[in-house]
Amino acid sequence: MSEPFAVVDVIIAKRDGHRILDEQLDWVIDAYTRGAIADEQMAALAMAIVWRGMEPTELARWTAAMIASGERLDLSGLDRPTADKHSTGGVGDKITLPLAPLVAAHGVAVPQLSGRGLGHTGGTLDKLESIPGWRAGVSNEDFLAQLRSVGAVVCAAGAGLAPADRKLYALRDVTGTVESIPLIASSIMSKKIAEGSSALVLDVKVGTGAFMKTVESARELAETMVGLGTAHGVRTVALLTDMSTPLGFTAGNALEVRESVEVLAGGGPFDVVELTLALAREMLAAAGKGDVDPADALRDGRAMDVWRAMIRAQGGEPDAALPIAREKHVLTAVASGVLSRVDAYAVGIAAWRLGAGRARQDDPVSFGAGVVLLAKPGDLVTAGQPLVELHAMSRSASSAPSRHSNPALSSAAS
Repeated sequence: MSEPFAVVDVIIAKRDGHRILDEQLDWVIDAYTRGAIADEQMAALAMAIVWRGMEPTELARWTAAMIASGERLDLSGLDRPTADKHSTGGVGDKITLPLAPLVAAHGVAVPQLSGRGLGHTGGTLDKLESIPGWRAGVSNEDFLAQLRSVGAVVCAAGAGLAPADRKLYALRDVTGTVESIPLIASSIMSKKIAEGSSALVLDVKVGTGAFMKTVESARELAETMVGLGTAHGVRTVALLTDMSTPLGFTAGNALEVRESVEVLAGGGPFDVVELTLALAREMLAAAGKGDVDPADALRDGRAMDVWRAMIRAQGGEPDAALPIAREKHVLTAVASGVLSRVDAYAVGIAAWRLGAGRARQDDPVSFGAGVVLLAKPGDLVTAGQPLVELHAMSRSASSAPSRHSNPALSSAAS
């Protein structure tokens, strides 16, 4: 069967700064998904988009075509409103773990499709898989059943959800076409819209440990995603949050689960609690429950009850011992003073090299590996005081580099 368009014409049109026609946009996504457009041709089009950008209506149509490449979940049969959250990723960003059960404790269904970590950023599924028995794969039938019975699901996206994005994302990763706000926004929003939630809260990170390094670029991404969500009938709001310093005191899979459980038990680090509550309030308001205080469910144990039920529903044992690193190494302050900076990116790289992260999507991770911060910016420290604890599964991975070659401690004290 002959194709209705020539992909080279579409590439040239975008290369020269023209808007791609709606019919061409629909065809390009469909043809690439079914293999009628070669990777090198799609890579050329992606690079043209990196350089030329996309108009709002053009991007909305591109995103709609990506959604239409697969199934769209129907959550209208649930007996409660729905709300979802997406974070653009960071270091120590464990917020989904306490947030999903917290919002569900107030009668809002939370269908959270999450991903795995890559490079310096952690992945929600990797964190949860450190819990013995917990499984990320959930069928559509079990997904809906768990939303009805528990109120929250955190799991991997099924193969039928926005398959065009999965194929295009892998291509962008190896062709230098990741850094494009239209392509980033359509990648995120095609999956989130296909997920079927009626409301979405975006946590757009900005800072050294985030993909967006400046407030200006983060705001542009947030506004673009909010526009896409609204255009597709999803109530969408965005918060810009700081990712210059890691969230909480831990970066690493099992380490972050422990810290999340502390939050659900009514304790935990102030910054993690503060952001969890801020996002919960936005999700509840978007779901029509803006008159409740989510902090109550942390204090009275309701959020913890939902957490335990959510973990058990996916085969996990919430009371099981979590993996612990076999080797630990403490880094100390070389001088007395005030801790001025803990660089999120450097901590993320350290956790990754210790084994908590991966360089490629199919690499294994060490669930017990990671970094524990023993001090945060603004703290008074004395020479010799422990600042960072490195956790690894082998002695070689935990061996400390020199102070000058360790980015996590550069400019540590002043």
